[in-house]
Amino acid sequence: MRLPSLDRNILSIALPSIISNITVPLLGMVDVAITGHMGDVAVRDAMPASFYVSAIAVGGMLFNIMYWLFGFLRMSTSGETAQAFGSQDSFSQFYILVKALLLASLFSVVLLLLSPLVRDIAMWYIHPETEVDALARTYFNICIWGTLPSLGLFVLNGWYIGMQNSRIPMLVAIGQNVLNILASIVLVYAFHMRIEGVAYGTLLAQWMAFIVAILFCFKRYSSLWKSQRHSLPSLGVLWRQTLGFNATNRQHFSLFLRTLCLIVVHFMFIAAGAAQGSVELAVNTLLMQFFTIYSYFMDGFAYAGEALVGRSIGAGDREEYHNLIRRLFLWGGAVALVFVALYLFGGDHFMSVLTDDVQVLQRIGTYLPWTLLLPLCGMASFMWDGIYIGATAVREMLISMAISMLVFLLGYYTLVPLYANHGLWLSFLAYLSCRGLMQTIMRRKIFS
Repeated sequence: MRLPSLDRNILSIALPSIISNITVPLLGMVDVAITGHMGDVAVRDAMPASFYVSAIAVGGMLFNIMYWLFGFLRMSTSGETAQAFGSQDSFSQFYILVKALLLASLFSVVLLLLSPLVRDIAMWYIHPETEVDALARTYFNICIWGTLPSLGLFVLNGWYIGMQNSRIPMLVAIGQNVLNILASIVLVYAFHMRIEGVAYGTLLAQWMAFIVAILFCFKRYSSLWKSQRHSLPSLGVLWRQTLGFNATNRQHFSLFLRTLCLIVVHFMFIAAGAAQGSVELAVNTLLMQFFTIYSYFMDGFAYAGEALVGRSIGAGDREEYHNLIRRLFLWGGAVALVFVALYLFGGDHFMSVLTDDVQVLQRIGTYLPWTLLLPLCGMASFMWDGIYIGATAVREMLISMAISMLVFLLGYYTLVPLYANHGLWLSFLAYLSCRGLMQTIMRRKIFS
C-alpha cells in the first residue's frame, strides 16, 4: 500500500535522520572499546586501560557540554531555511547559510581562545586522578581544534534539513563515524599513539566531514550558489548584520537559554543519583539509555517537523500546516507505543546485556515501570520542539522549557527527600509532561 504524500515526506526526512542519530552511540562504544584495550598496546610505559577510558569519558563530556550549548546554530538555521524554502526565496536560503557559517566561525575562534581556561576550570571541578587528568588534557588539547568543523556541521546539517534534505547529513554522519573508527584503530594499534590516536582520529573525521558537507553543498546547490553569490552585501556589512541585535540573534539567545535549562535538569538528575550511592547512579545511568535510544528515533520525526512545518509556513499553506501536525503526532504516538512494548517485553533482557552486576540488576527491576512512561510522557515535547523550530517560535520554546525546569526542581526538592530515586524519576517524568503540555497550550500563538 502506497503511503499518502504527506507521510512519505515525513518519512523521507525522519528515516535518514534516525540513521544519522544511531551512528552516534556506535562511535562512543568503539572509542570505549579501543581505549578499554590500550593497556595491552605494546609500549613500555602503557598505563592501565581504565585510565584511558576515564580520560575519554572526561574529555568527551567537556566537548558534549560545549557543543550542546551551540546547538542553536542548527535549530535556528533549520527553521529559517525551511521557511525560505517554502516561500521560494532563493536569496534568503543562501544568505541564511552564509551568515550562520560566519557566526559559527566566530564562536569557534572564541572557544579556541577560551579553551585553556575552560579546560583548567573543568579539570579543577572534576578533579580526576593525576594520570587521568594528564590524559584528558591531552585529548582535549587535540580535539579542541575540531571546533570549527563541529560548529560548521551544526549549521550545514540544519541548513540541509531546512532545504528538505536529510540524506546528505546522513551520508556525512556515516562517513564521519566510519572514518573516525578506522583512523583511531590505525593510529592506536599500528602507530601506538594511544589516546593521541583516538583524538587525532576524531579530529581528522571532523574536518573531513565538514569539507565533504561543503562539497555536497556546492555540488547539489550549485545553481543557488551561482545565482545568489553576487547578491550578498560586502563582508563588512555581512559581519554587522551577523552580529547585530536582530531577530535571528534573539532566536539564538533564546535557544541558548533553553539549552542551559535542559543541561540543568540533566545534570541535577545525575547528581541526585550520585548522592544516593554508586548503585543508584549506575541504575539511573543504565535506565536513561532507554530515553536516549527513544530520543534518537523521536528526533528524526522532530527534524521532519522542522523542515515541513517551516516549509508550509513559508508557503502560507495553513491546511498543510495543520495536516502536518496531525500526521506528526500520529507517527510520534505510534513510535511511542512501539517503544513502550519493547521496554515492557524486552527491558529486562536489554539491561542484562548492558551489565551483569546482580545488585544493579535487582535495583533496576524496581524502577523499570517508570521507563514505560518515558515514551508516553516525552512524545509531545519532541513533536512540538520540531514544530516550534520550524515555525521559529523559539521564545515559546524557552518559556515552556523554563517552566518545565521549575517543575523538575520543585519535584527535586520535595519528592526526592520523601521517595528517594522514585521521587527523582517522578520529577523527571513531570518535567517531560510539562514541556509537552505547555507547548500544546501555546501552540495557537504560532499559526492559528
